[in-house]
Amino acid sequence: MTAFEDALEALAALDVAGVAHSFGMEALPGPVDPALLPALTIQLADPRDRLFPQSSGGFDVLPFEGGPARYSVSVRHHLLVAVAGMAANPQPKLAQLIDAYFAALEADPMLGGALALPARVQVEIGEIRQGIGRFVGAVFRHVWALEVE
Repeated sequence: MTAFEDALEALAALDVAGVAHSFGMEALPGPVDPALLPALTIQLADPRDRLFPQSSGGFDVLPFEGGPARYSVSVRHHLLVAVAGMAANPQPKLAQLIDAYFAALEADPMLGGALALPARVQVEIGEIRQGIGRFVGAVFRHVWALEVE
């Protein structure tokens, strides 16, 4: 596997307390069944619907003169907590799961050694479109530094 594939696999395996299911890019079962919530899904960054327009939308070269060859890549990790408009008040659960997410990432900031530098992560809370569904949740936007293999 490549460094990028290793990092994606490690992200899918991130053990977040309270999250029922975590899907890698190939494991997503099409439309997310509400019975599987809360769930995490991985999406590659798409410049057309970036949540963070001031940030880079894809692959960038990190010029470390005389050091290892590295590149950066942006990946979105969606935390889907409840179907939009269906849950009584998903905010308390969402807040707990965001804290649990960062606790899990703090315990493994290099994703099992897949990253060249600790992950940089921004989070945005709101309504997330996933396939044909709309969910209340959070988007964690990771920016990773990976070694060129």
